[in-house]
Amino acid sequence: MPKLLVIDDDPAFRDGLAETLRDLGHDVTEAVNGEDGLARFEAIRPDLVFLDLRMPGMDGLAVLARLRGDAAAPAVPVVVLTAFASGANTIDAMRQGAFDHLTKPLGRGEIADVLGRALSRTAASTATIAEPMDGPLVGSSAAIRTVQKIIGMAAASDATVLVTGETGTGKELVARALHDHGPRAAGPFVSVNCAAIPAELLESELFGHVTGAFTGAVKAQAGRFREAQGGTLLLDEIGDMNAAMQAKILRVLQERVVTPVGGRPEPVDVRIAAATHRDLLQLVNTGGFRADLYYRLHVIPIALPPLRDRVSDIVPLARHFLRLANPRAPKCLSMEAAALLEGWGWPGNVRELRNATERAAALARGPAIDASDLDFLRQADLRQADGGKALGGTAGPDLTLPEAVAELERAMIRRALAESGGSRADAARRLGINRQLLYDKMKRHGLGAE
Repeated sequence: MPKLLVIDDDPAFRDGLAETLRDLGHDVTEAVNGEDGLARFEAIRPDLVFLDLRMPGMDGLAVLARLRGDAAAPAVPVVVLTAFASGANTIDAMRQGAFDHLTKPLGRGEIADVLGRALSRTAASTATIAEPMDGPLVGSSAAIRTVQKIIGMAAASDATVLVTGETGTGKELVARALHDHGPRAAGPFVSVNCAAIPAELLESELFGHVTGAFTGAVKAQAGRFREAQGGTLLLDEIGDMNAAMQAKILRVLQERVVTPVGGRPEPVDVRIAAATHRDLLQLVNTGGFRADLYYRLHVIPIALPPLRDRVSDIVPLARHFLRLANPRAPKCLSMEAAALLEGWGWPGNVRELRNATERAAALARGPAIDASDLDFLRQADLRQADGGKALGGTAGPDLTLPEAVAELERAMIRRALAESGGSRADAARRLGINRQLLYDKMKRHGLGAE
């Protein structure tokens, strides 16, 4: 029978979790704080540890650090628990070697699932704590927590990472988080937008050139690869790179050597991250992207979800951006404004949300942002509807009838919420349905009320 250790200072939660674990057929020992947990760990040498993150005295990360410093402990999976999940503590826990990071309260199915996974696998590798992060990685939705966990596990590696996602989802921020939370954090982070540089200049921009290599090369240039020596280089929008440059990038990834224009090959020591909003696999299938380069980049894939798929993160993100806009006296969101933000589709993703909150913060007269301060969103929604785009949706001839109906329903709900200032009761009246049906439809379409 596997031996489990539960370390948590909340007696009600600890007892409830222990009871569930015993019902599932396990031998459970309970510890009331970090110091007690370490002592009991030494005494029983458990097969799995459930560890609370926030505890008085020695917190969960300190306990995890001690366990990972124990030569006999690294093989023991540790599941970190918290009622206050954030991007920073999720990544810190995973970087420090946690098997998983779960949010309280836990359902019986969730407990059984993590037990099954953890007891059949070895815990993640040892790592160190890093600084918290910013922007689009704020949030606790299942979609963004998956991204946070991958970053935490991948940061210590030098493996190439491919970050994909729609424009405005925060792909560069993911690459920065990998850099900042990894062993190369003291080195440079260099980002280059491959789509913004003319194809004939991109080789020199990336690899550098020597003096006189071509007309106008009056002095030598190191190039972005050598500028990133010892650190991380992000090749943003790599899907827009032409075939000739793709071949040269492939050679660099294979040999870790760059050749400046007109110069000699030089070794480079950089971690490569690539990002794109394009479907690279589709480009491979149509001949627009090299298959061998795709697989060289696709070592650790990280897919960033669009904001519409993480509705529960919209208000926390908006509050975060309001704090950034005015750290000394950040404005707050009214309930109506929060509902309106949740009801908007955010085609520009997190970047659009940040711009909207900064605009509202700058123009709102009072200490709180109300729905009326977000009128520009309603106006944009109505303009889109008047443009014949299915009331702001994406319905079109490529959709099936059920998909088109769902898209129309989603757009009509967004419009009703916007016109009613976020009032669900008023929105239901405008739509001619009862309020409970509106809640059900909002949940089904990912429009809040989660």
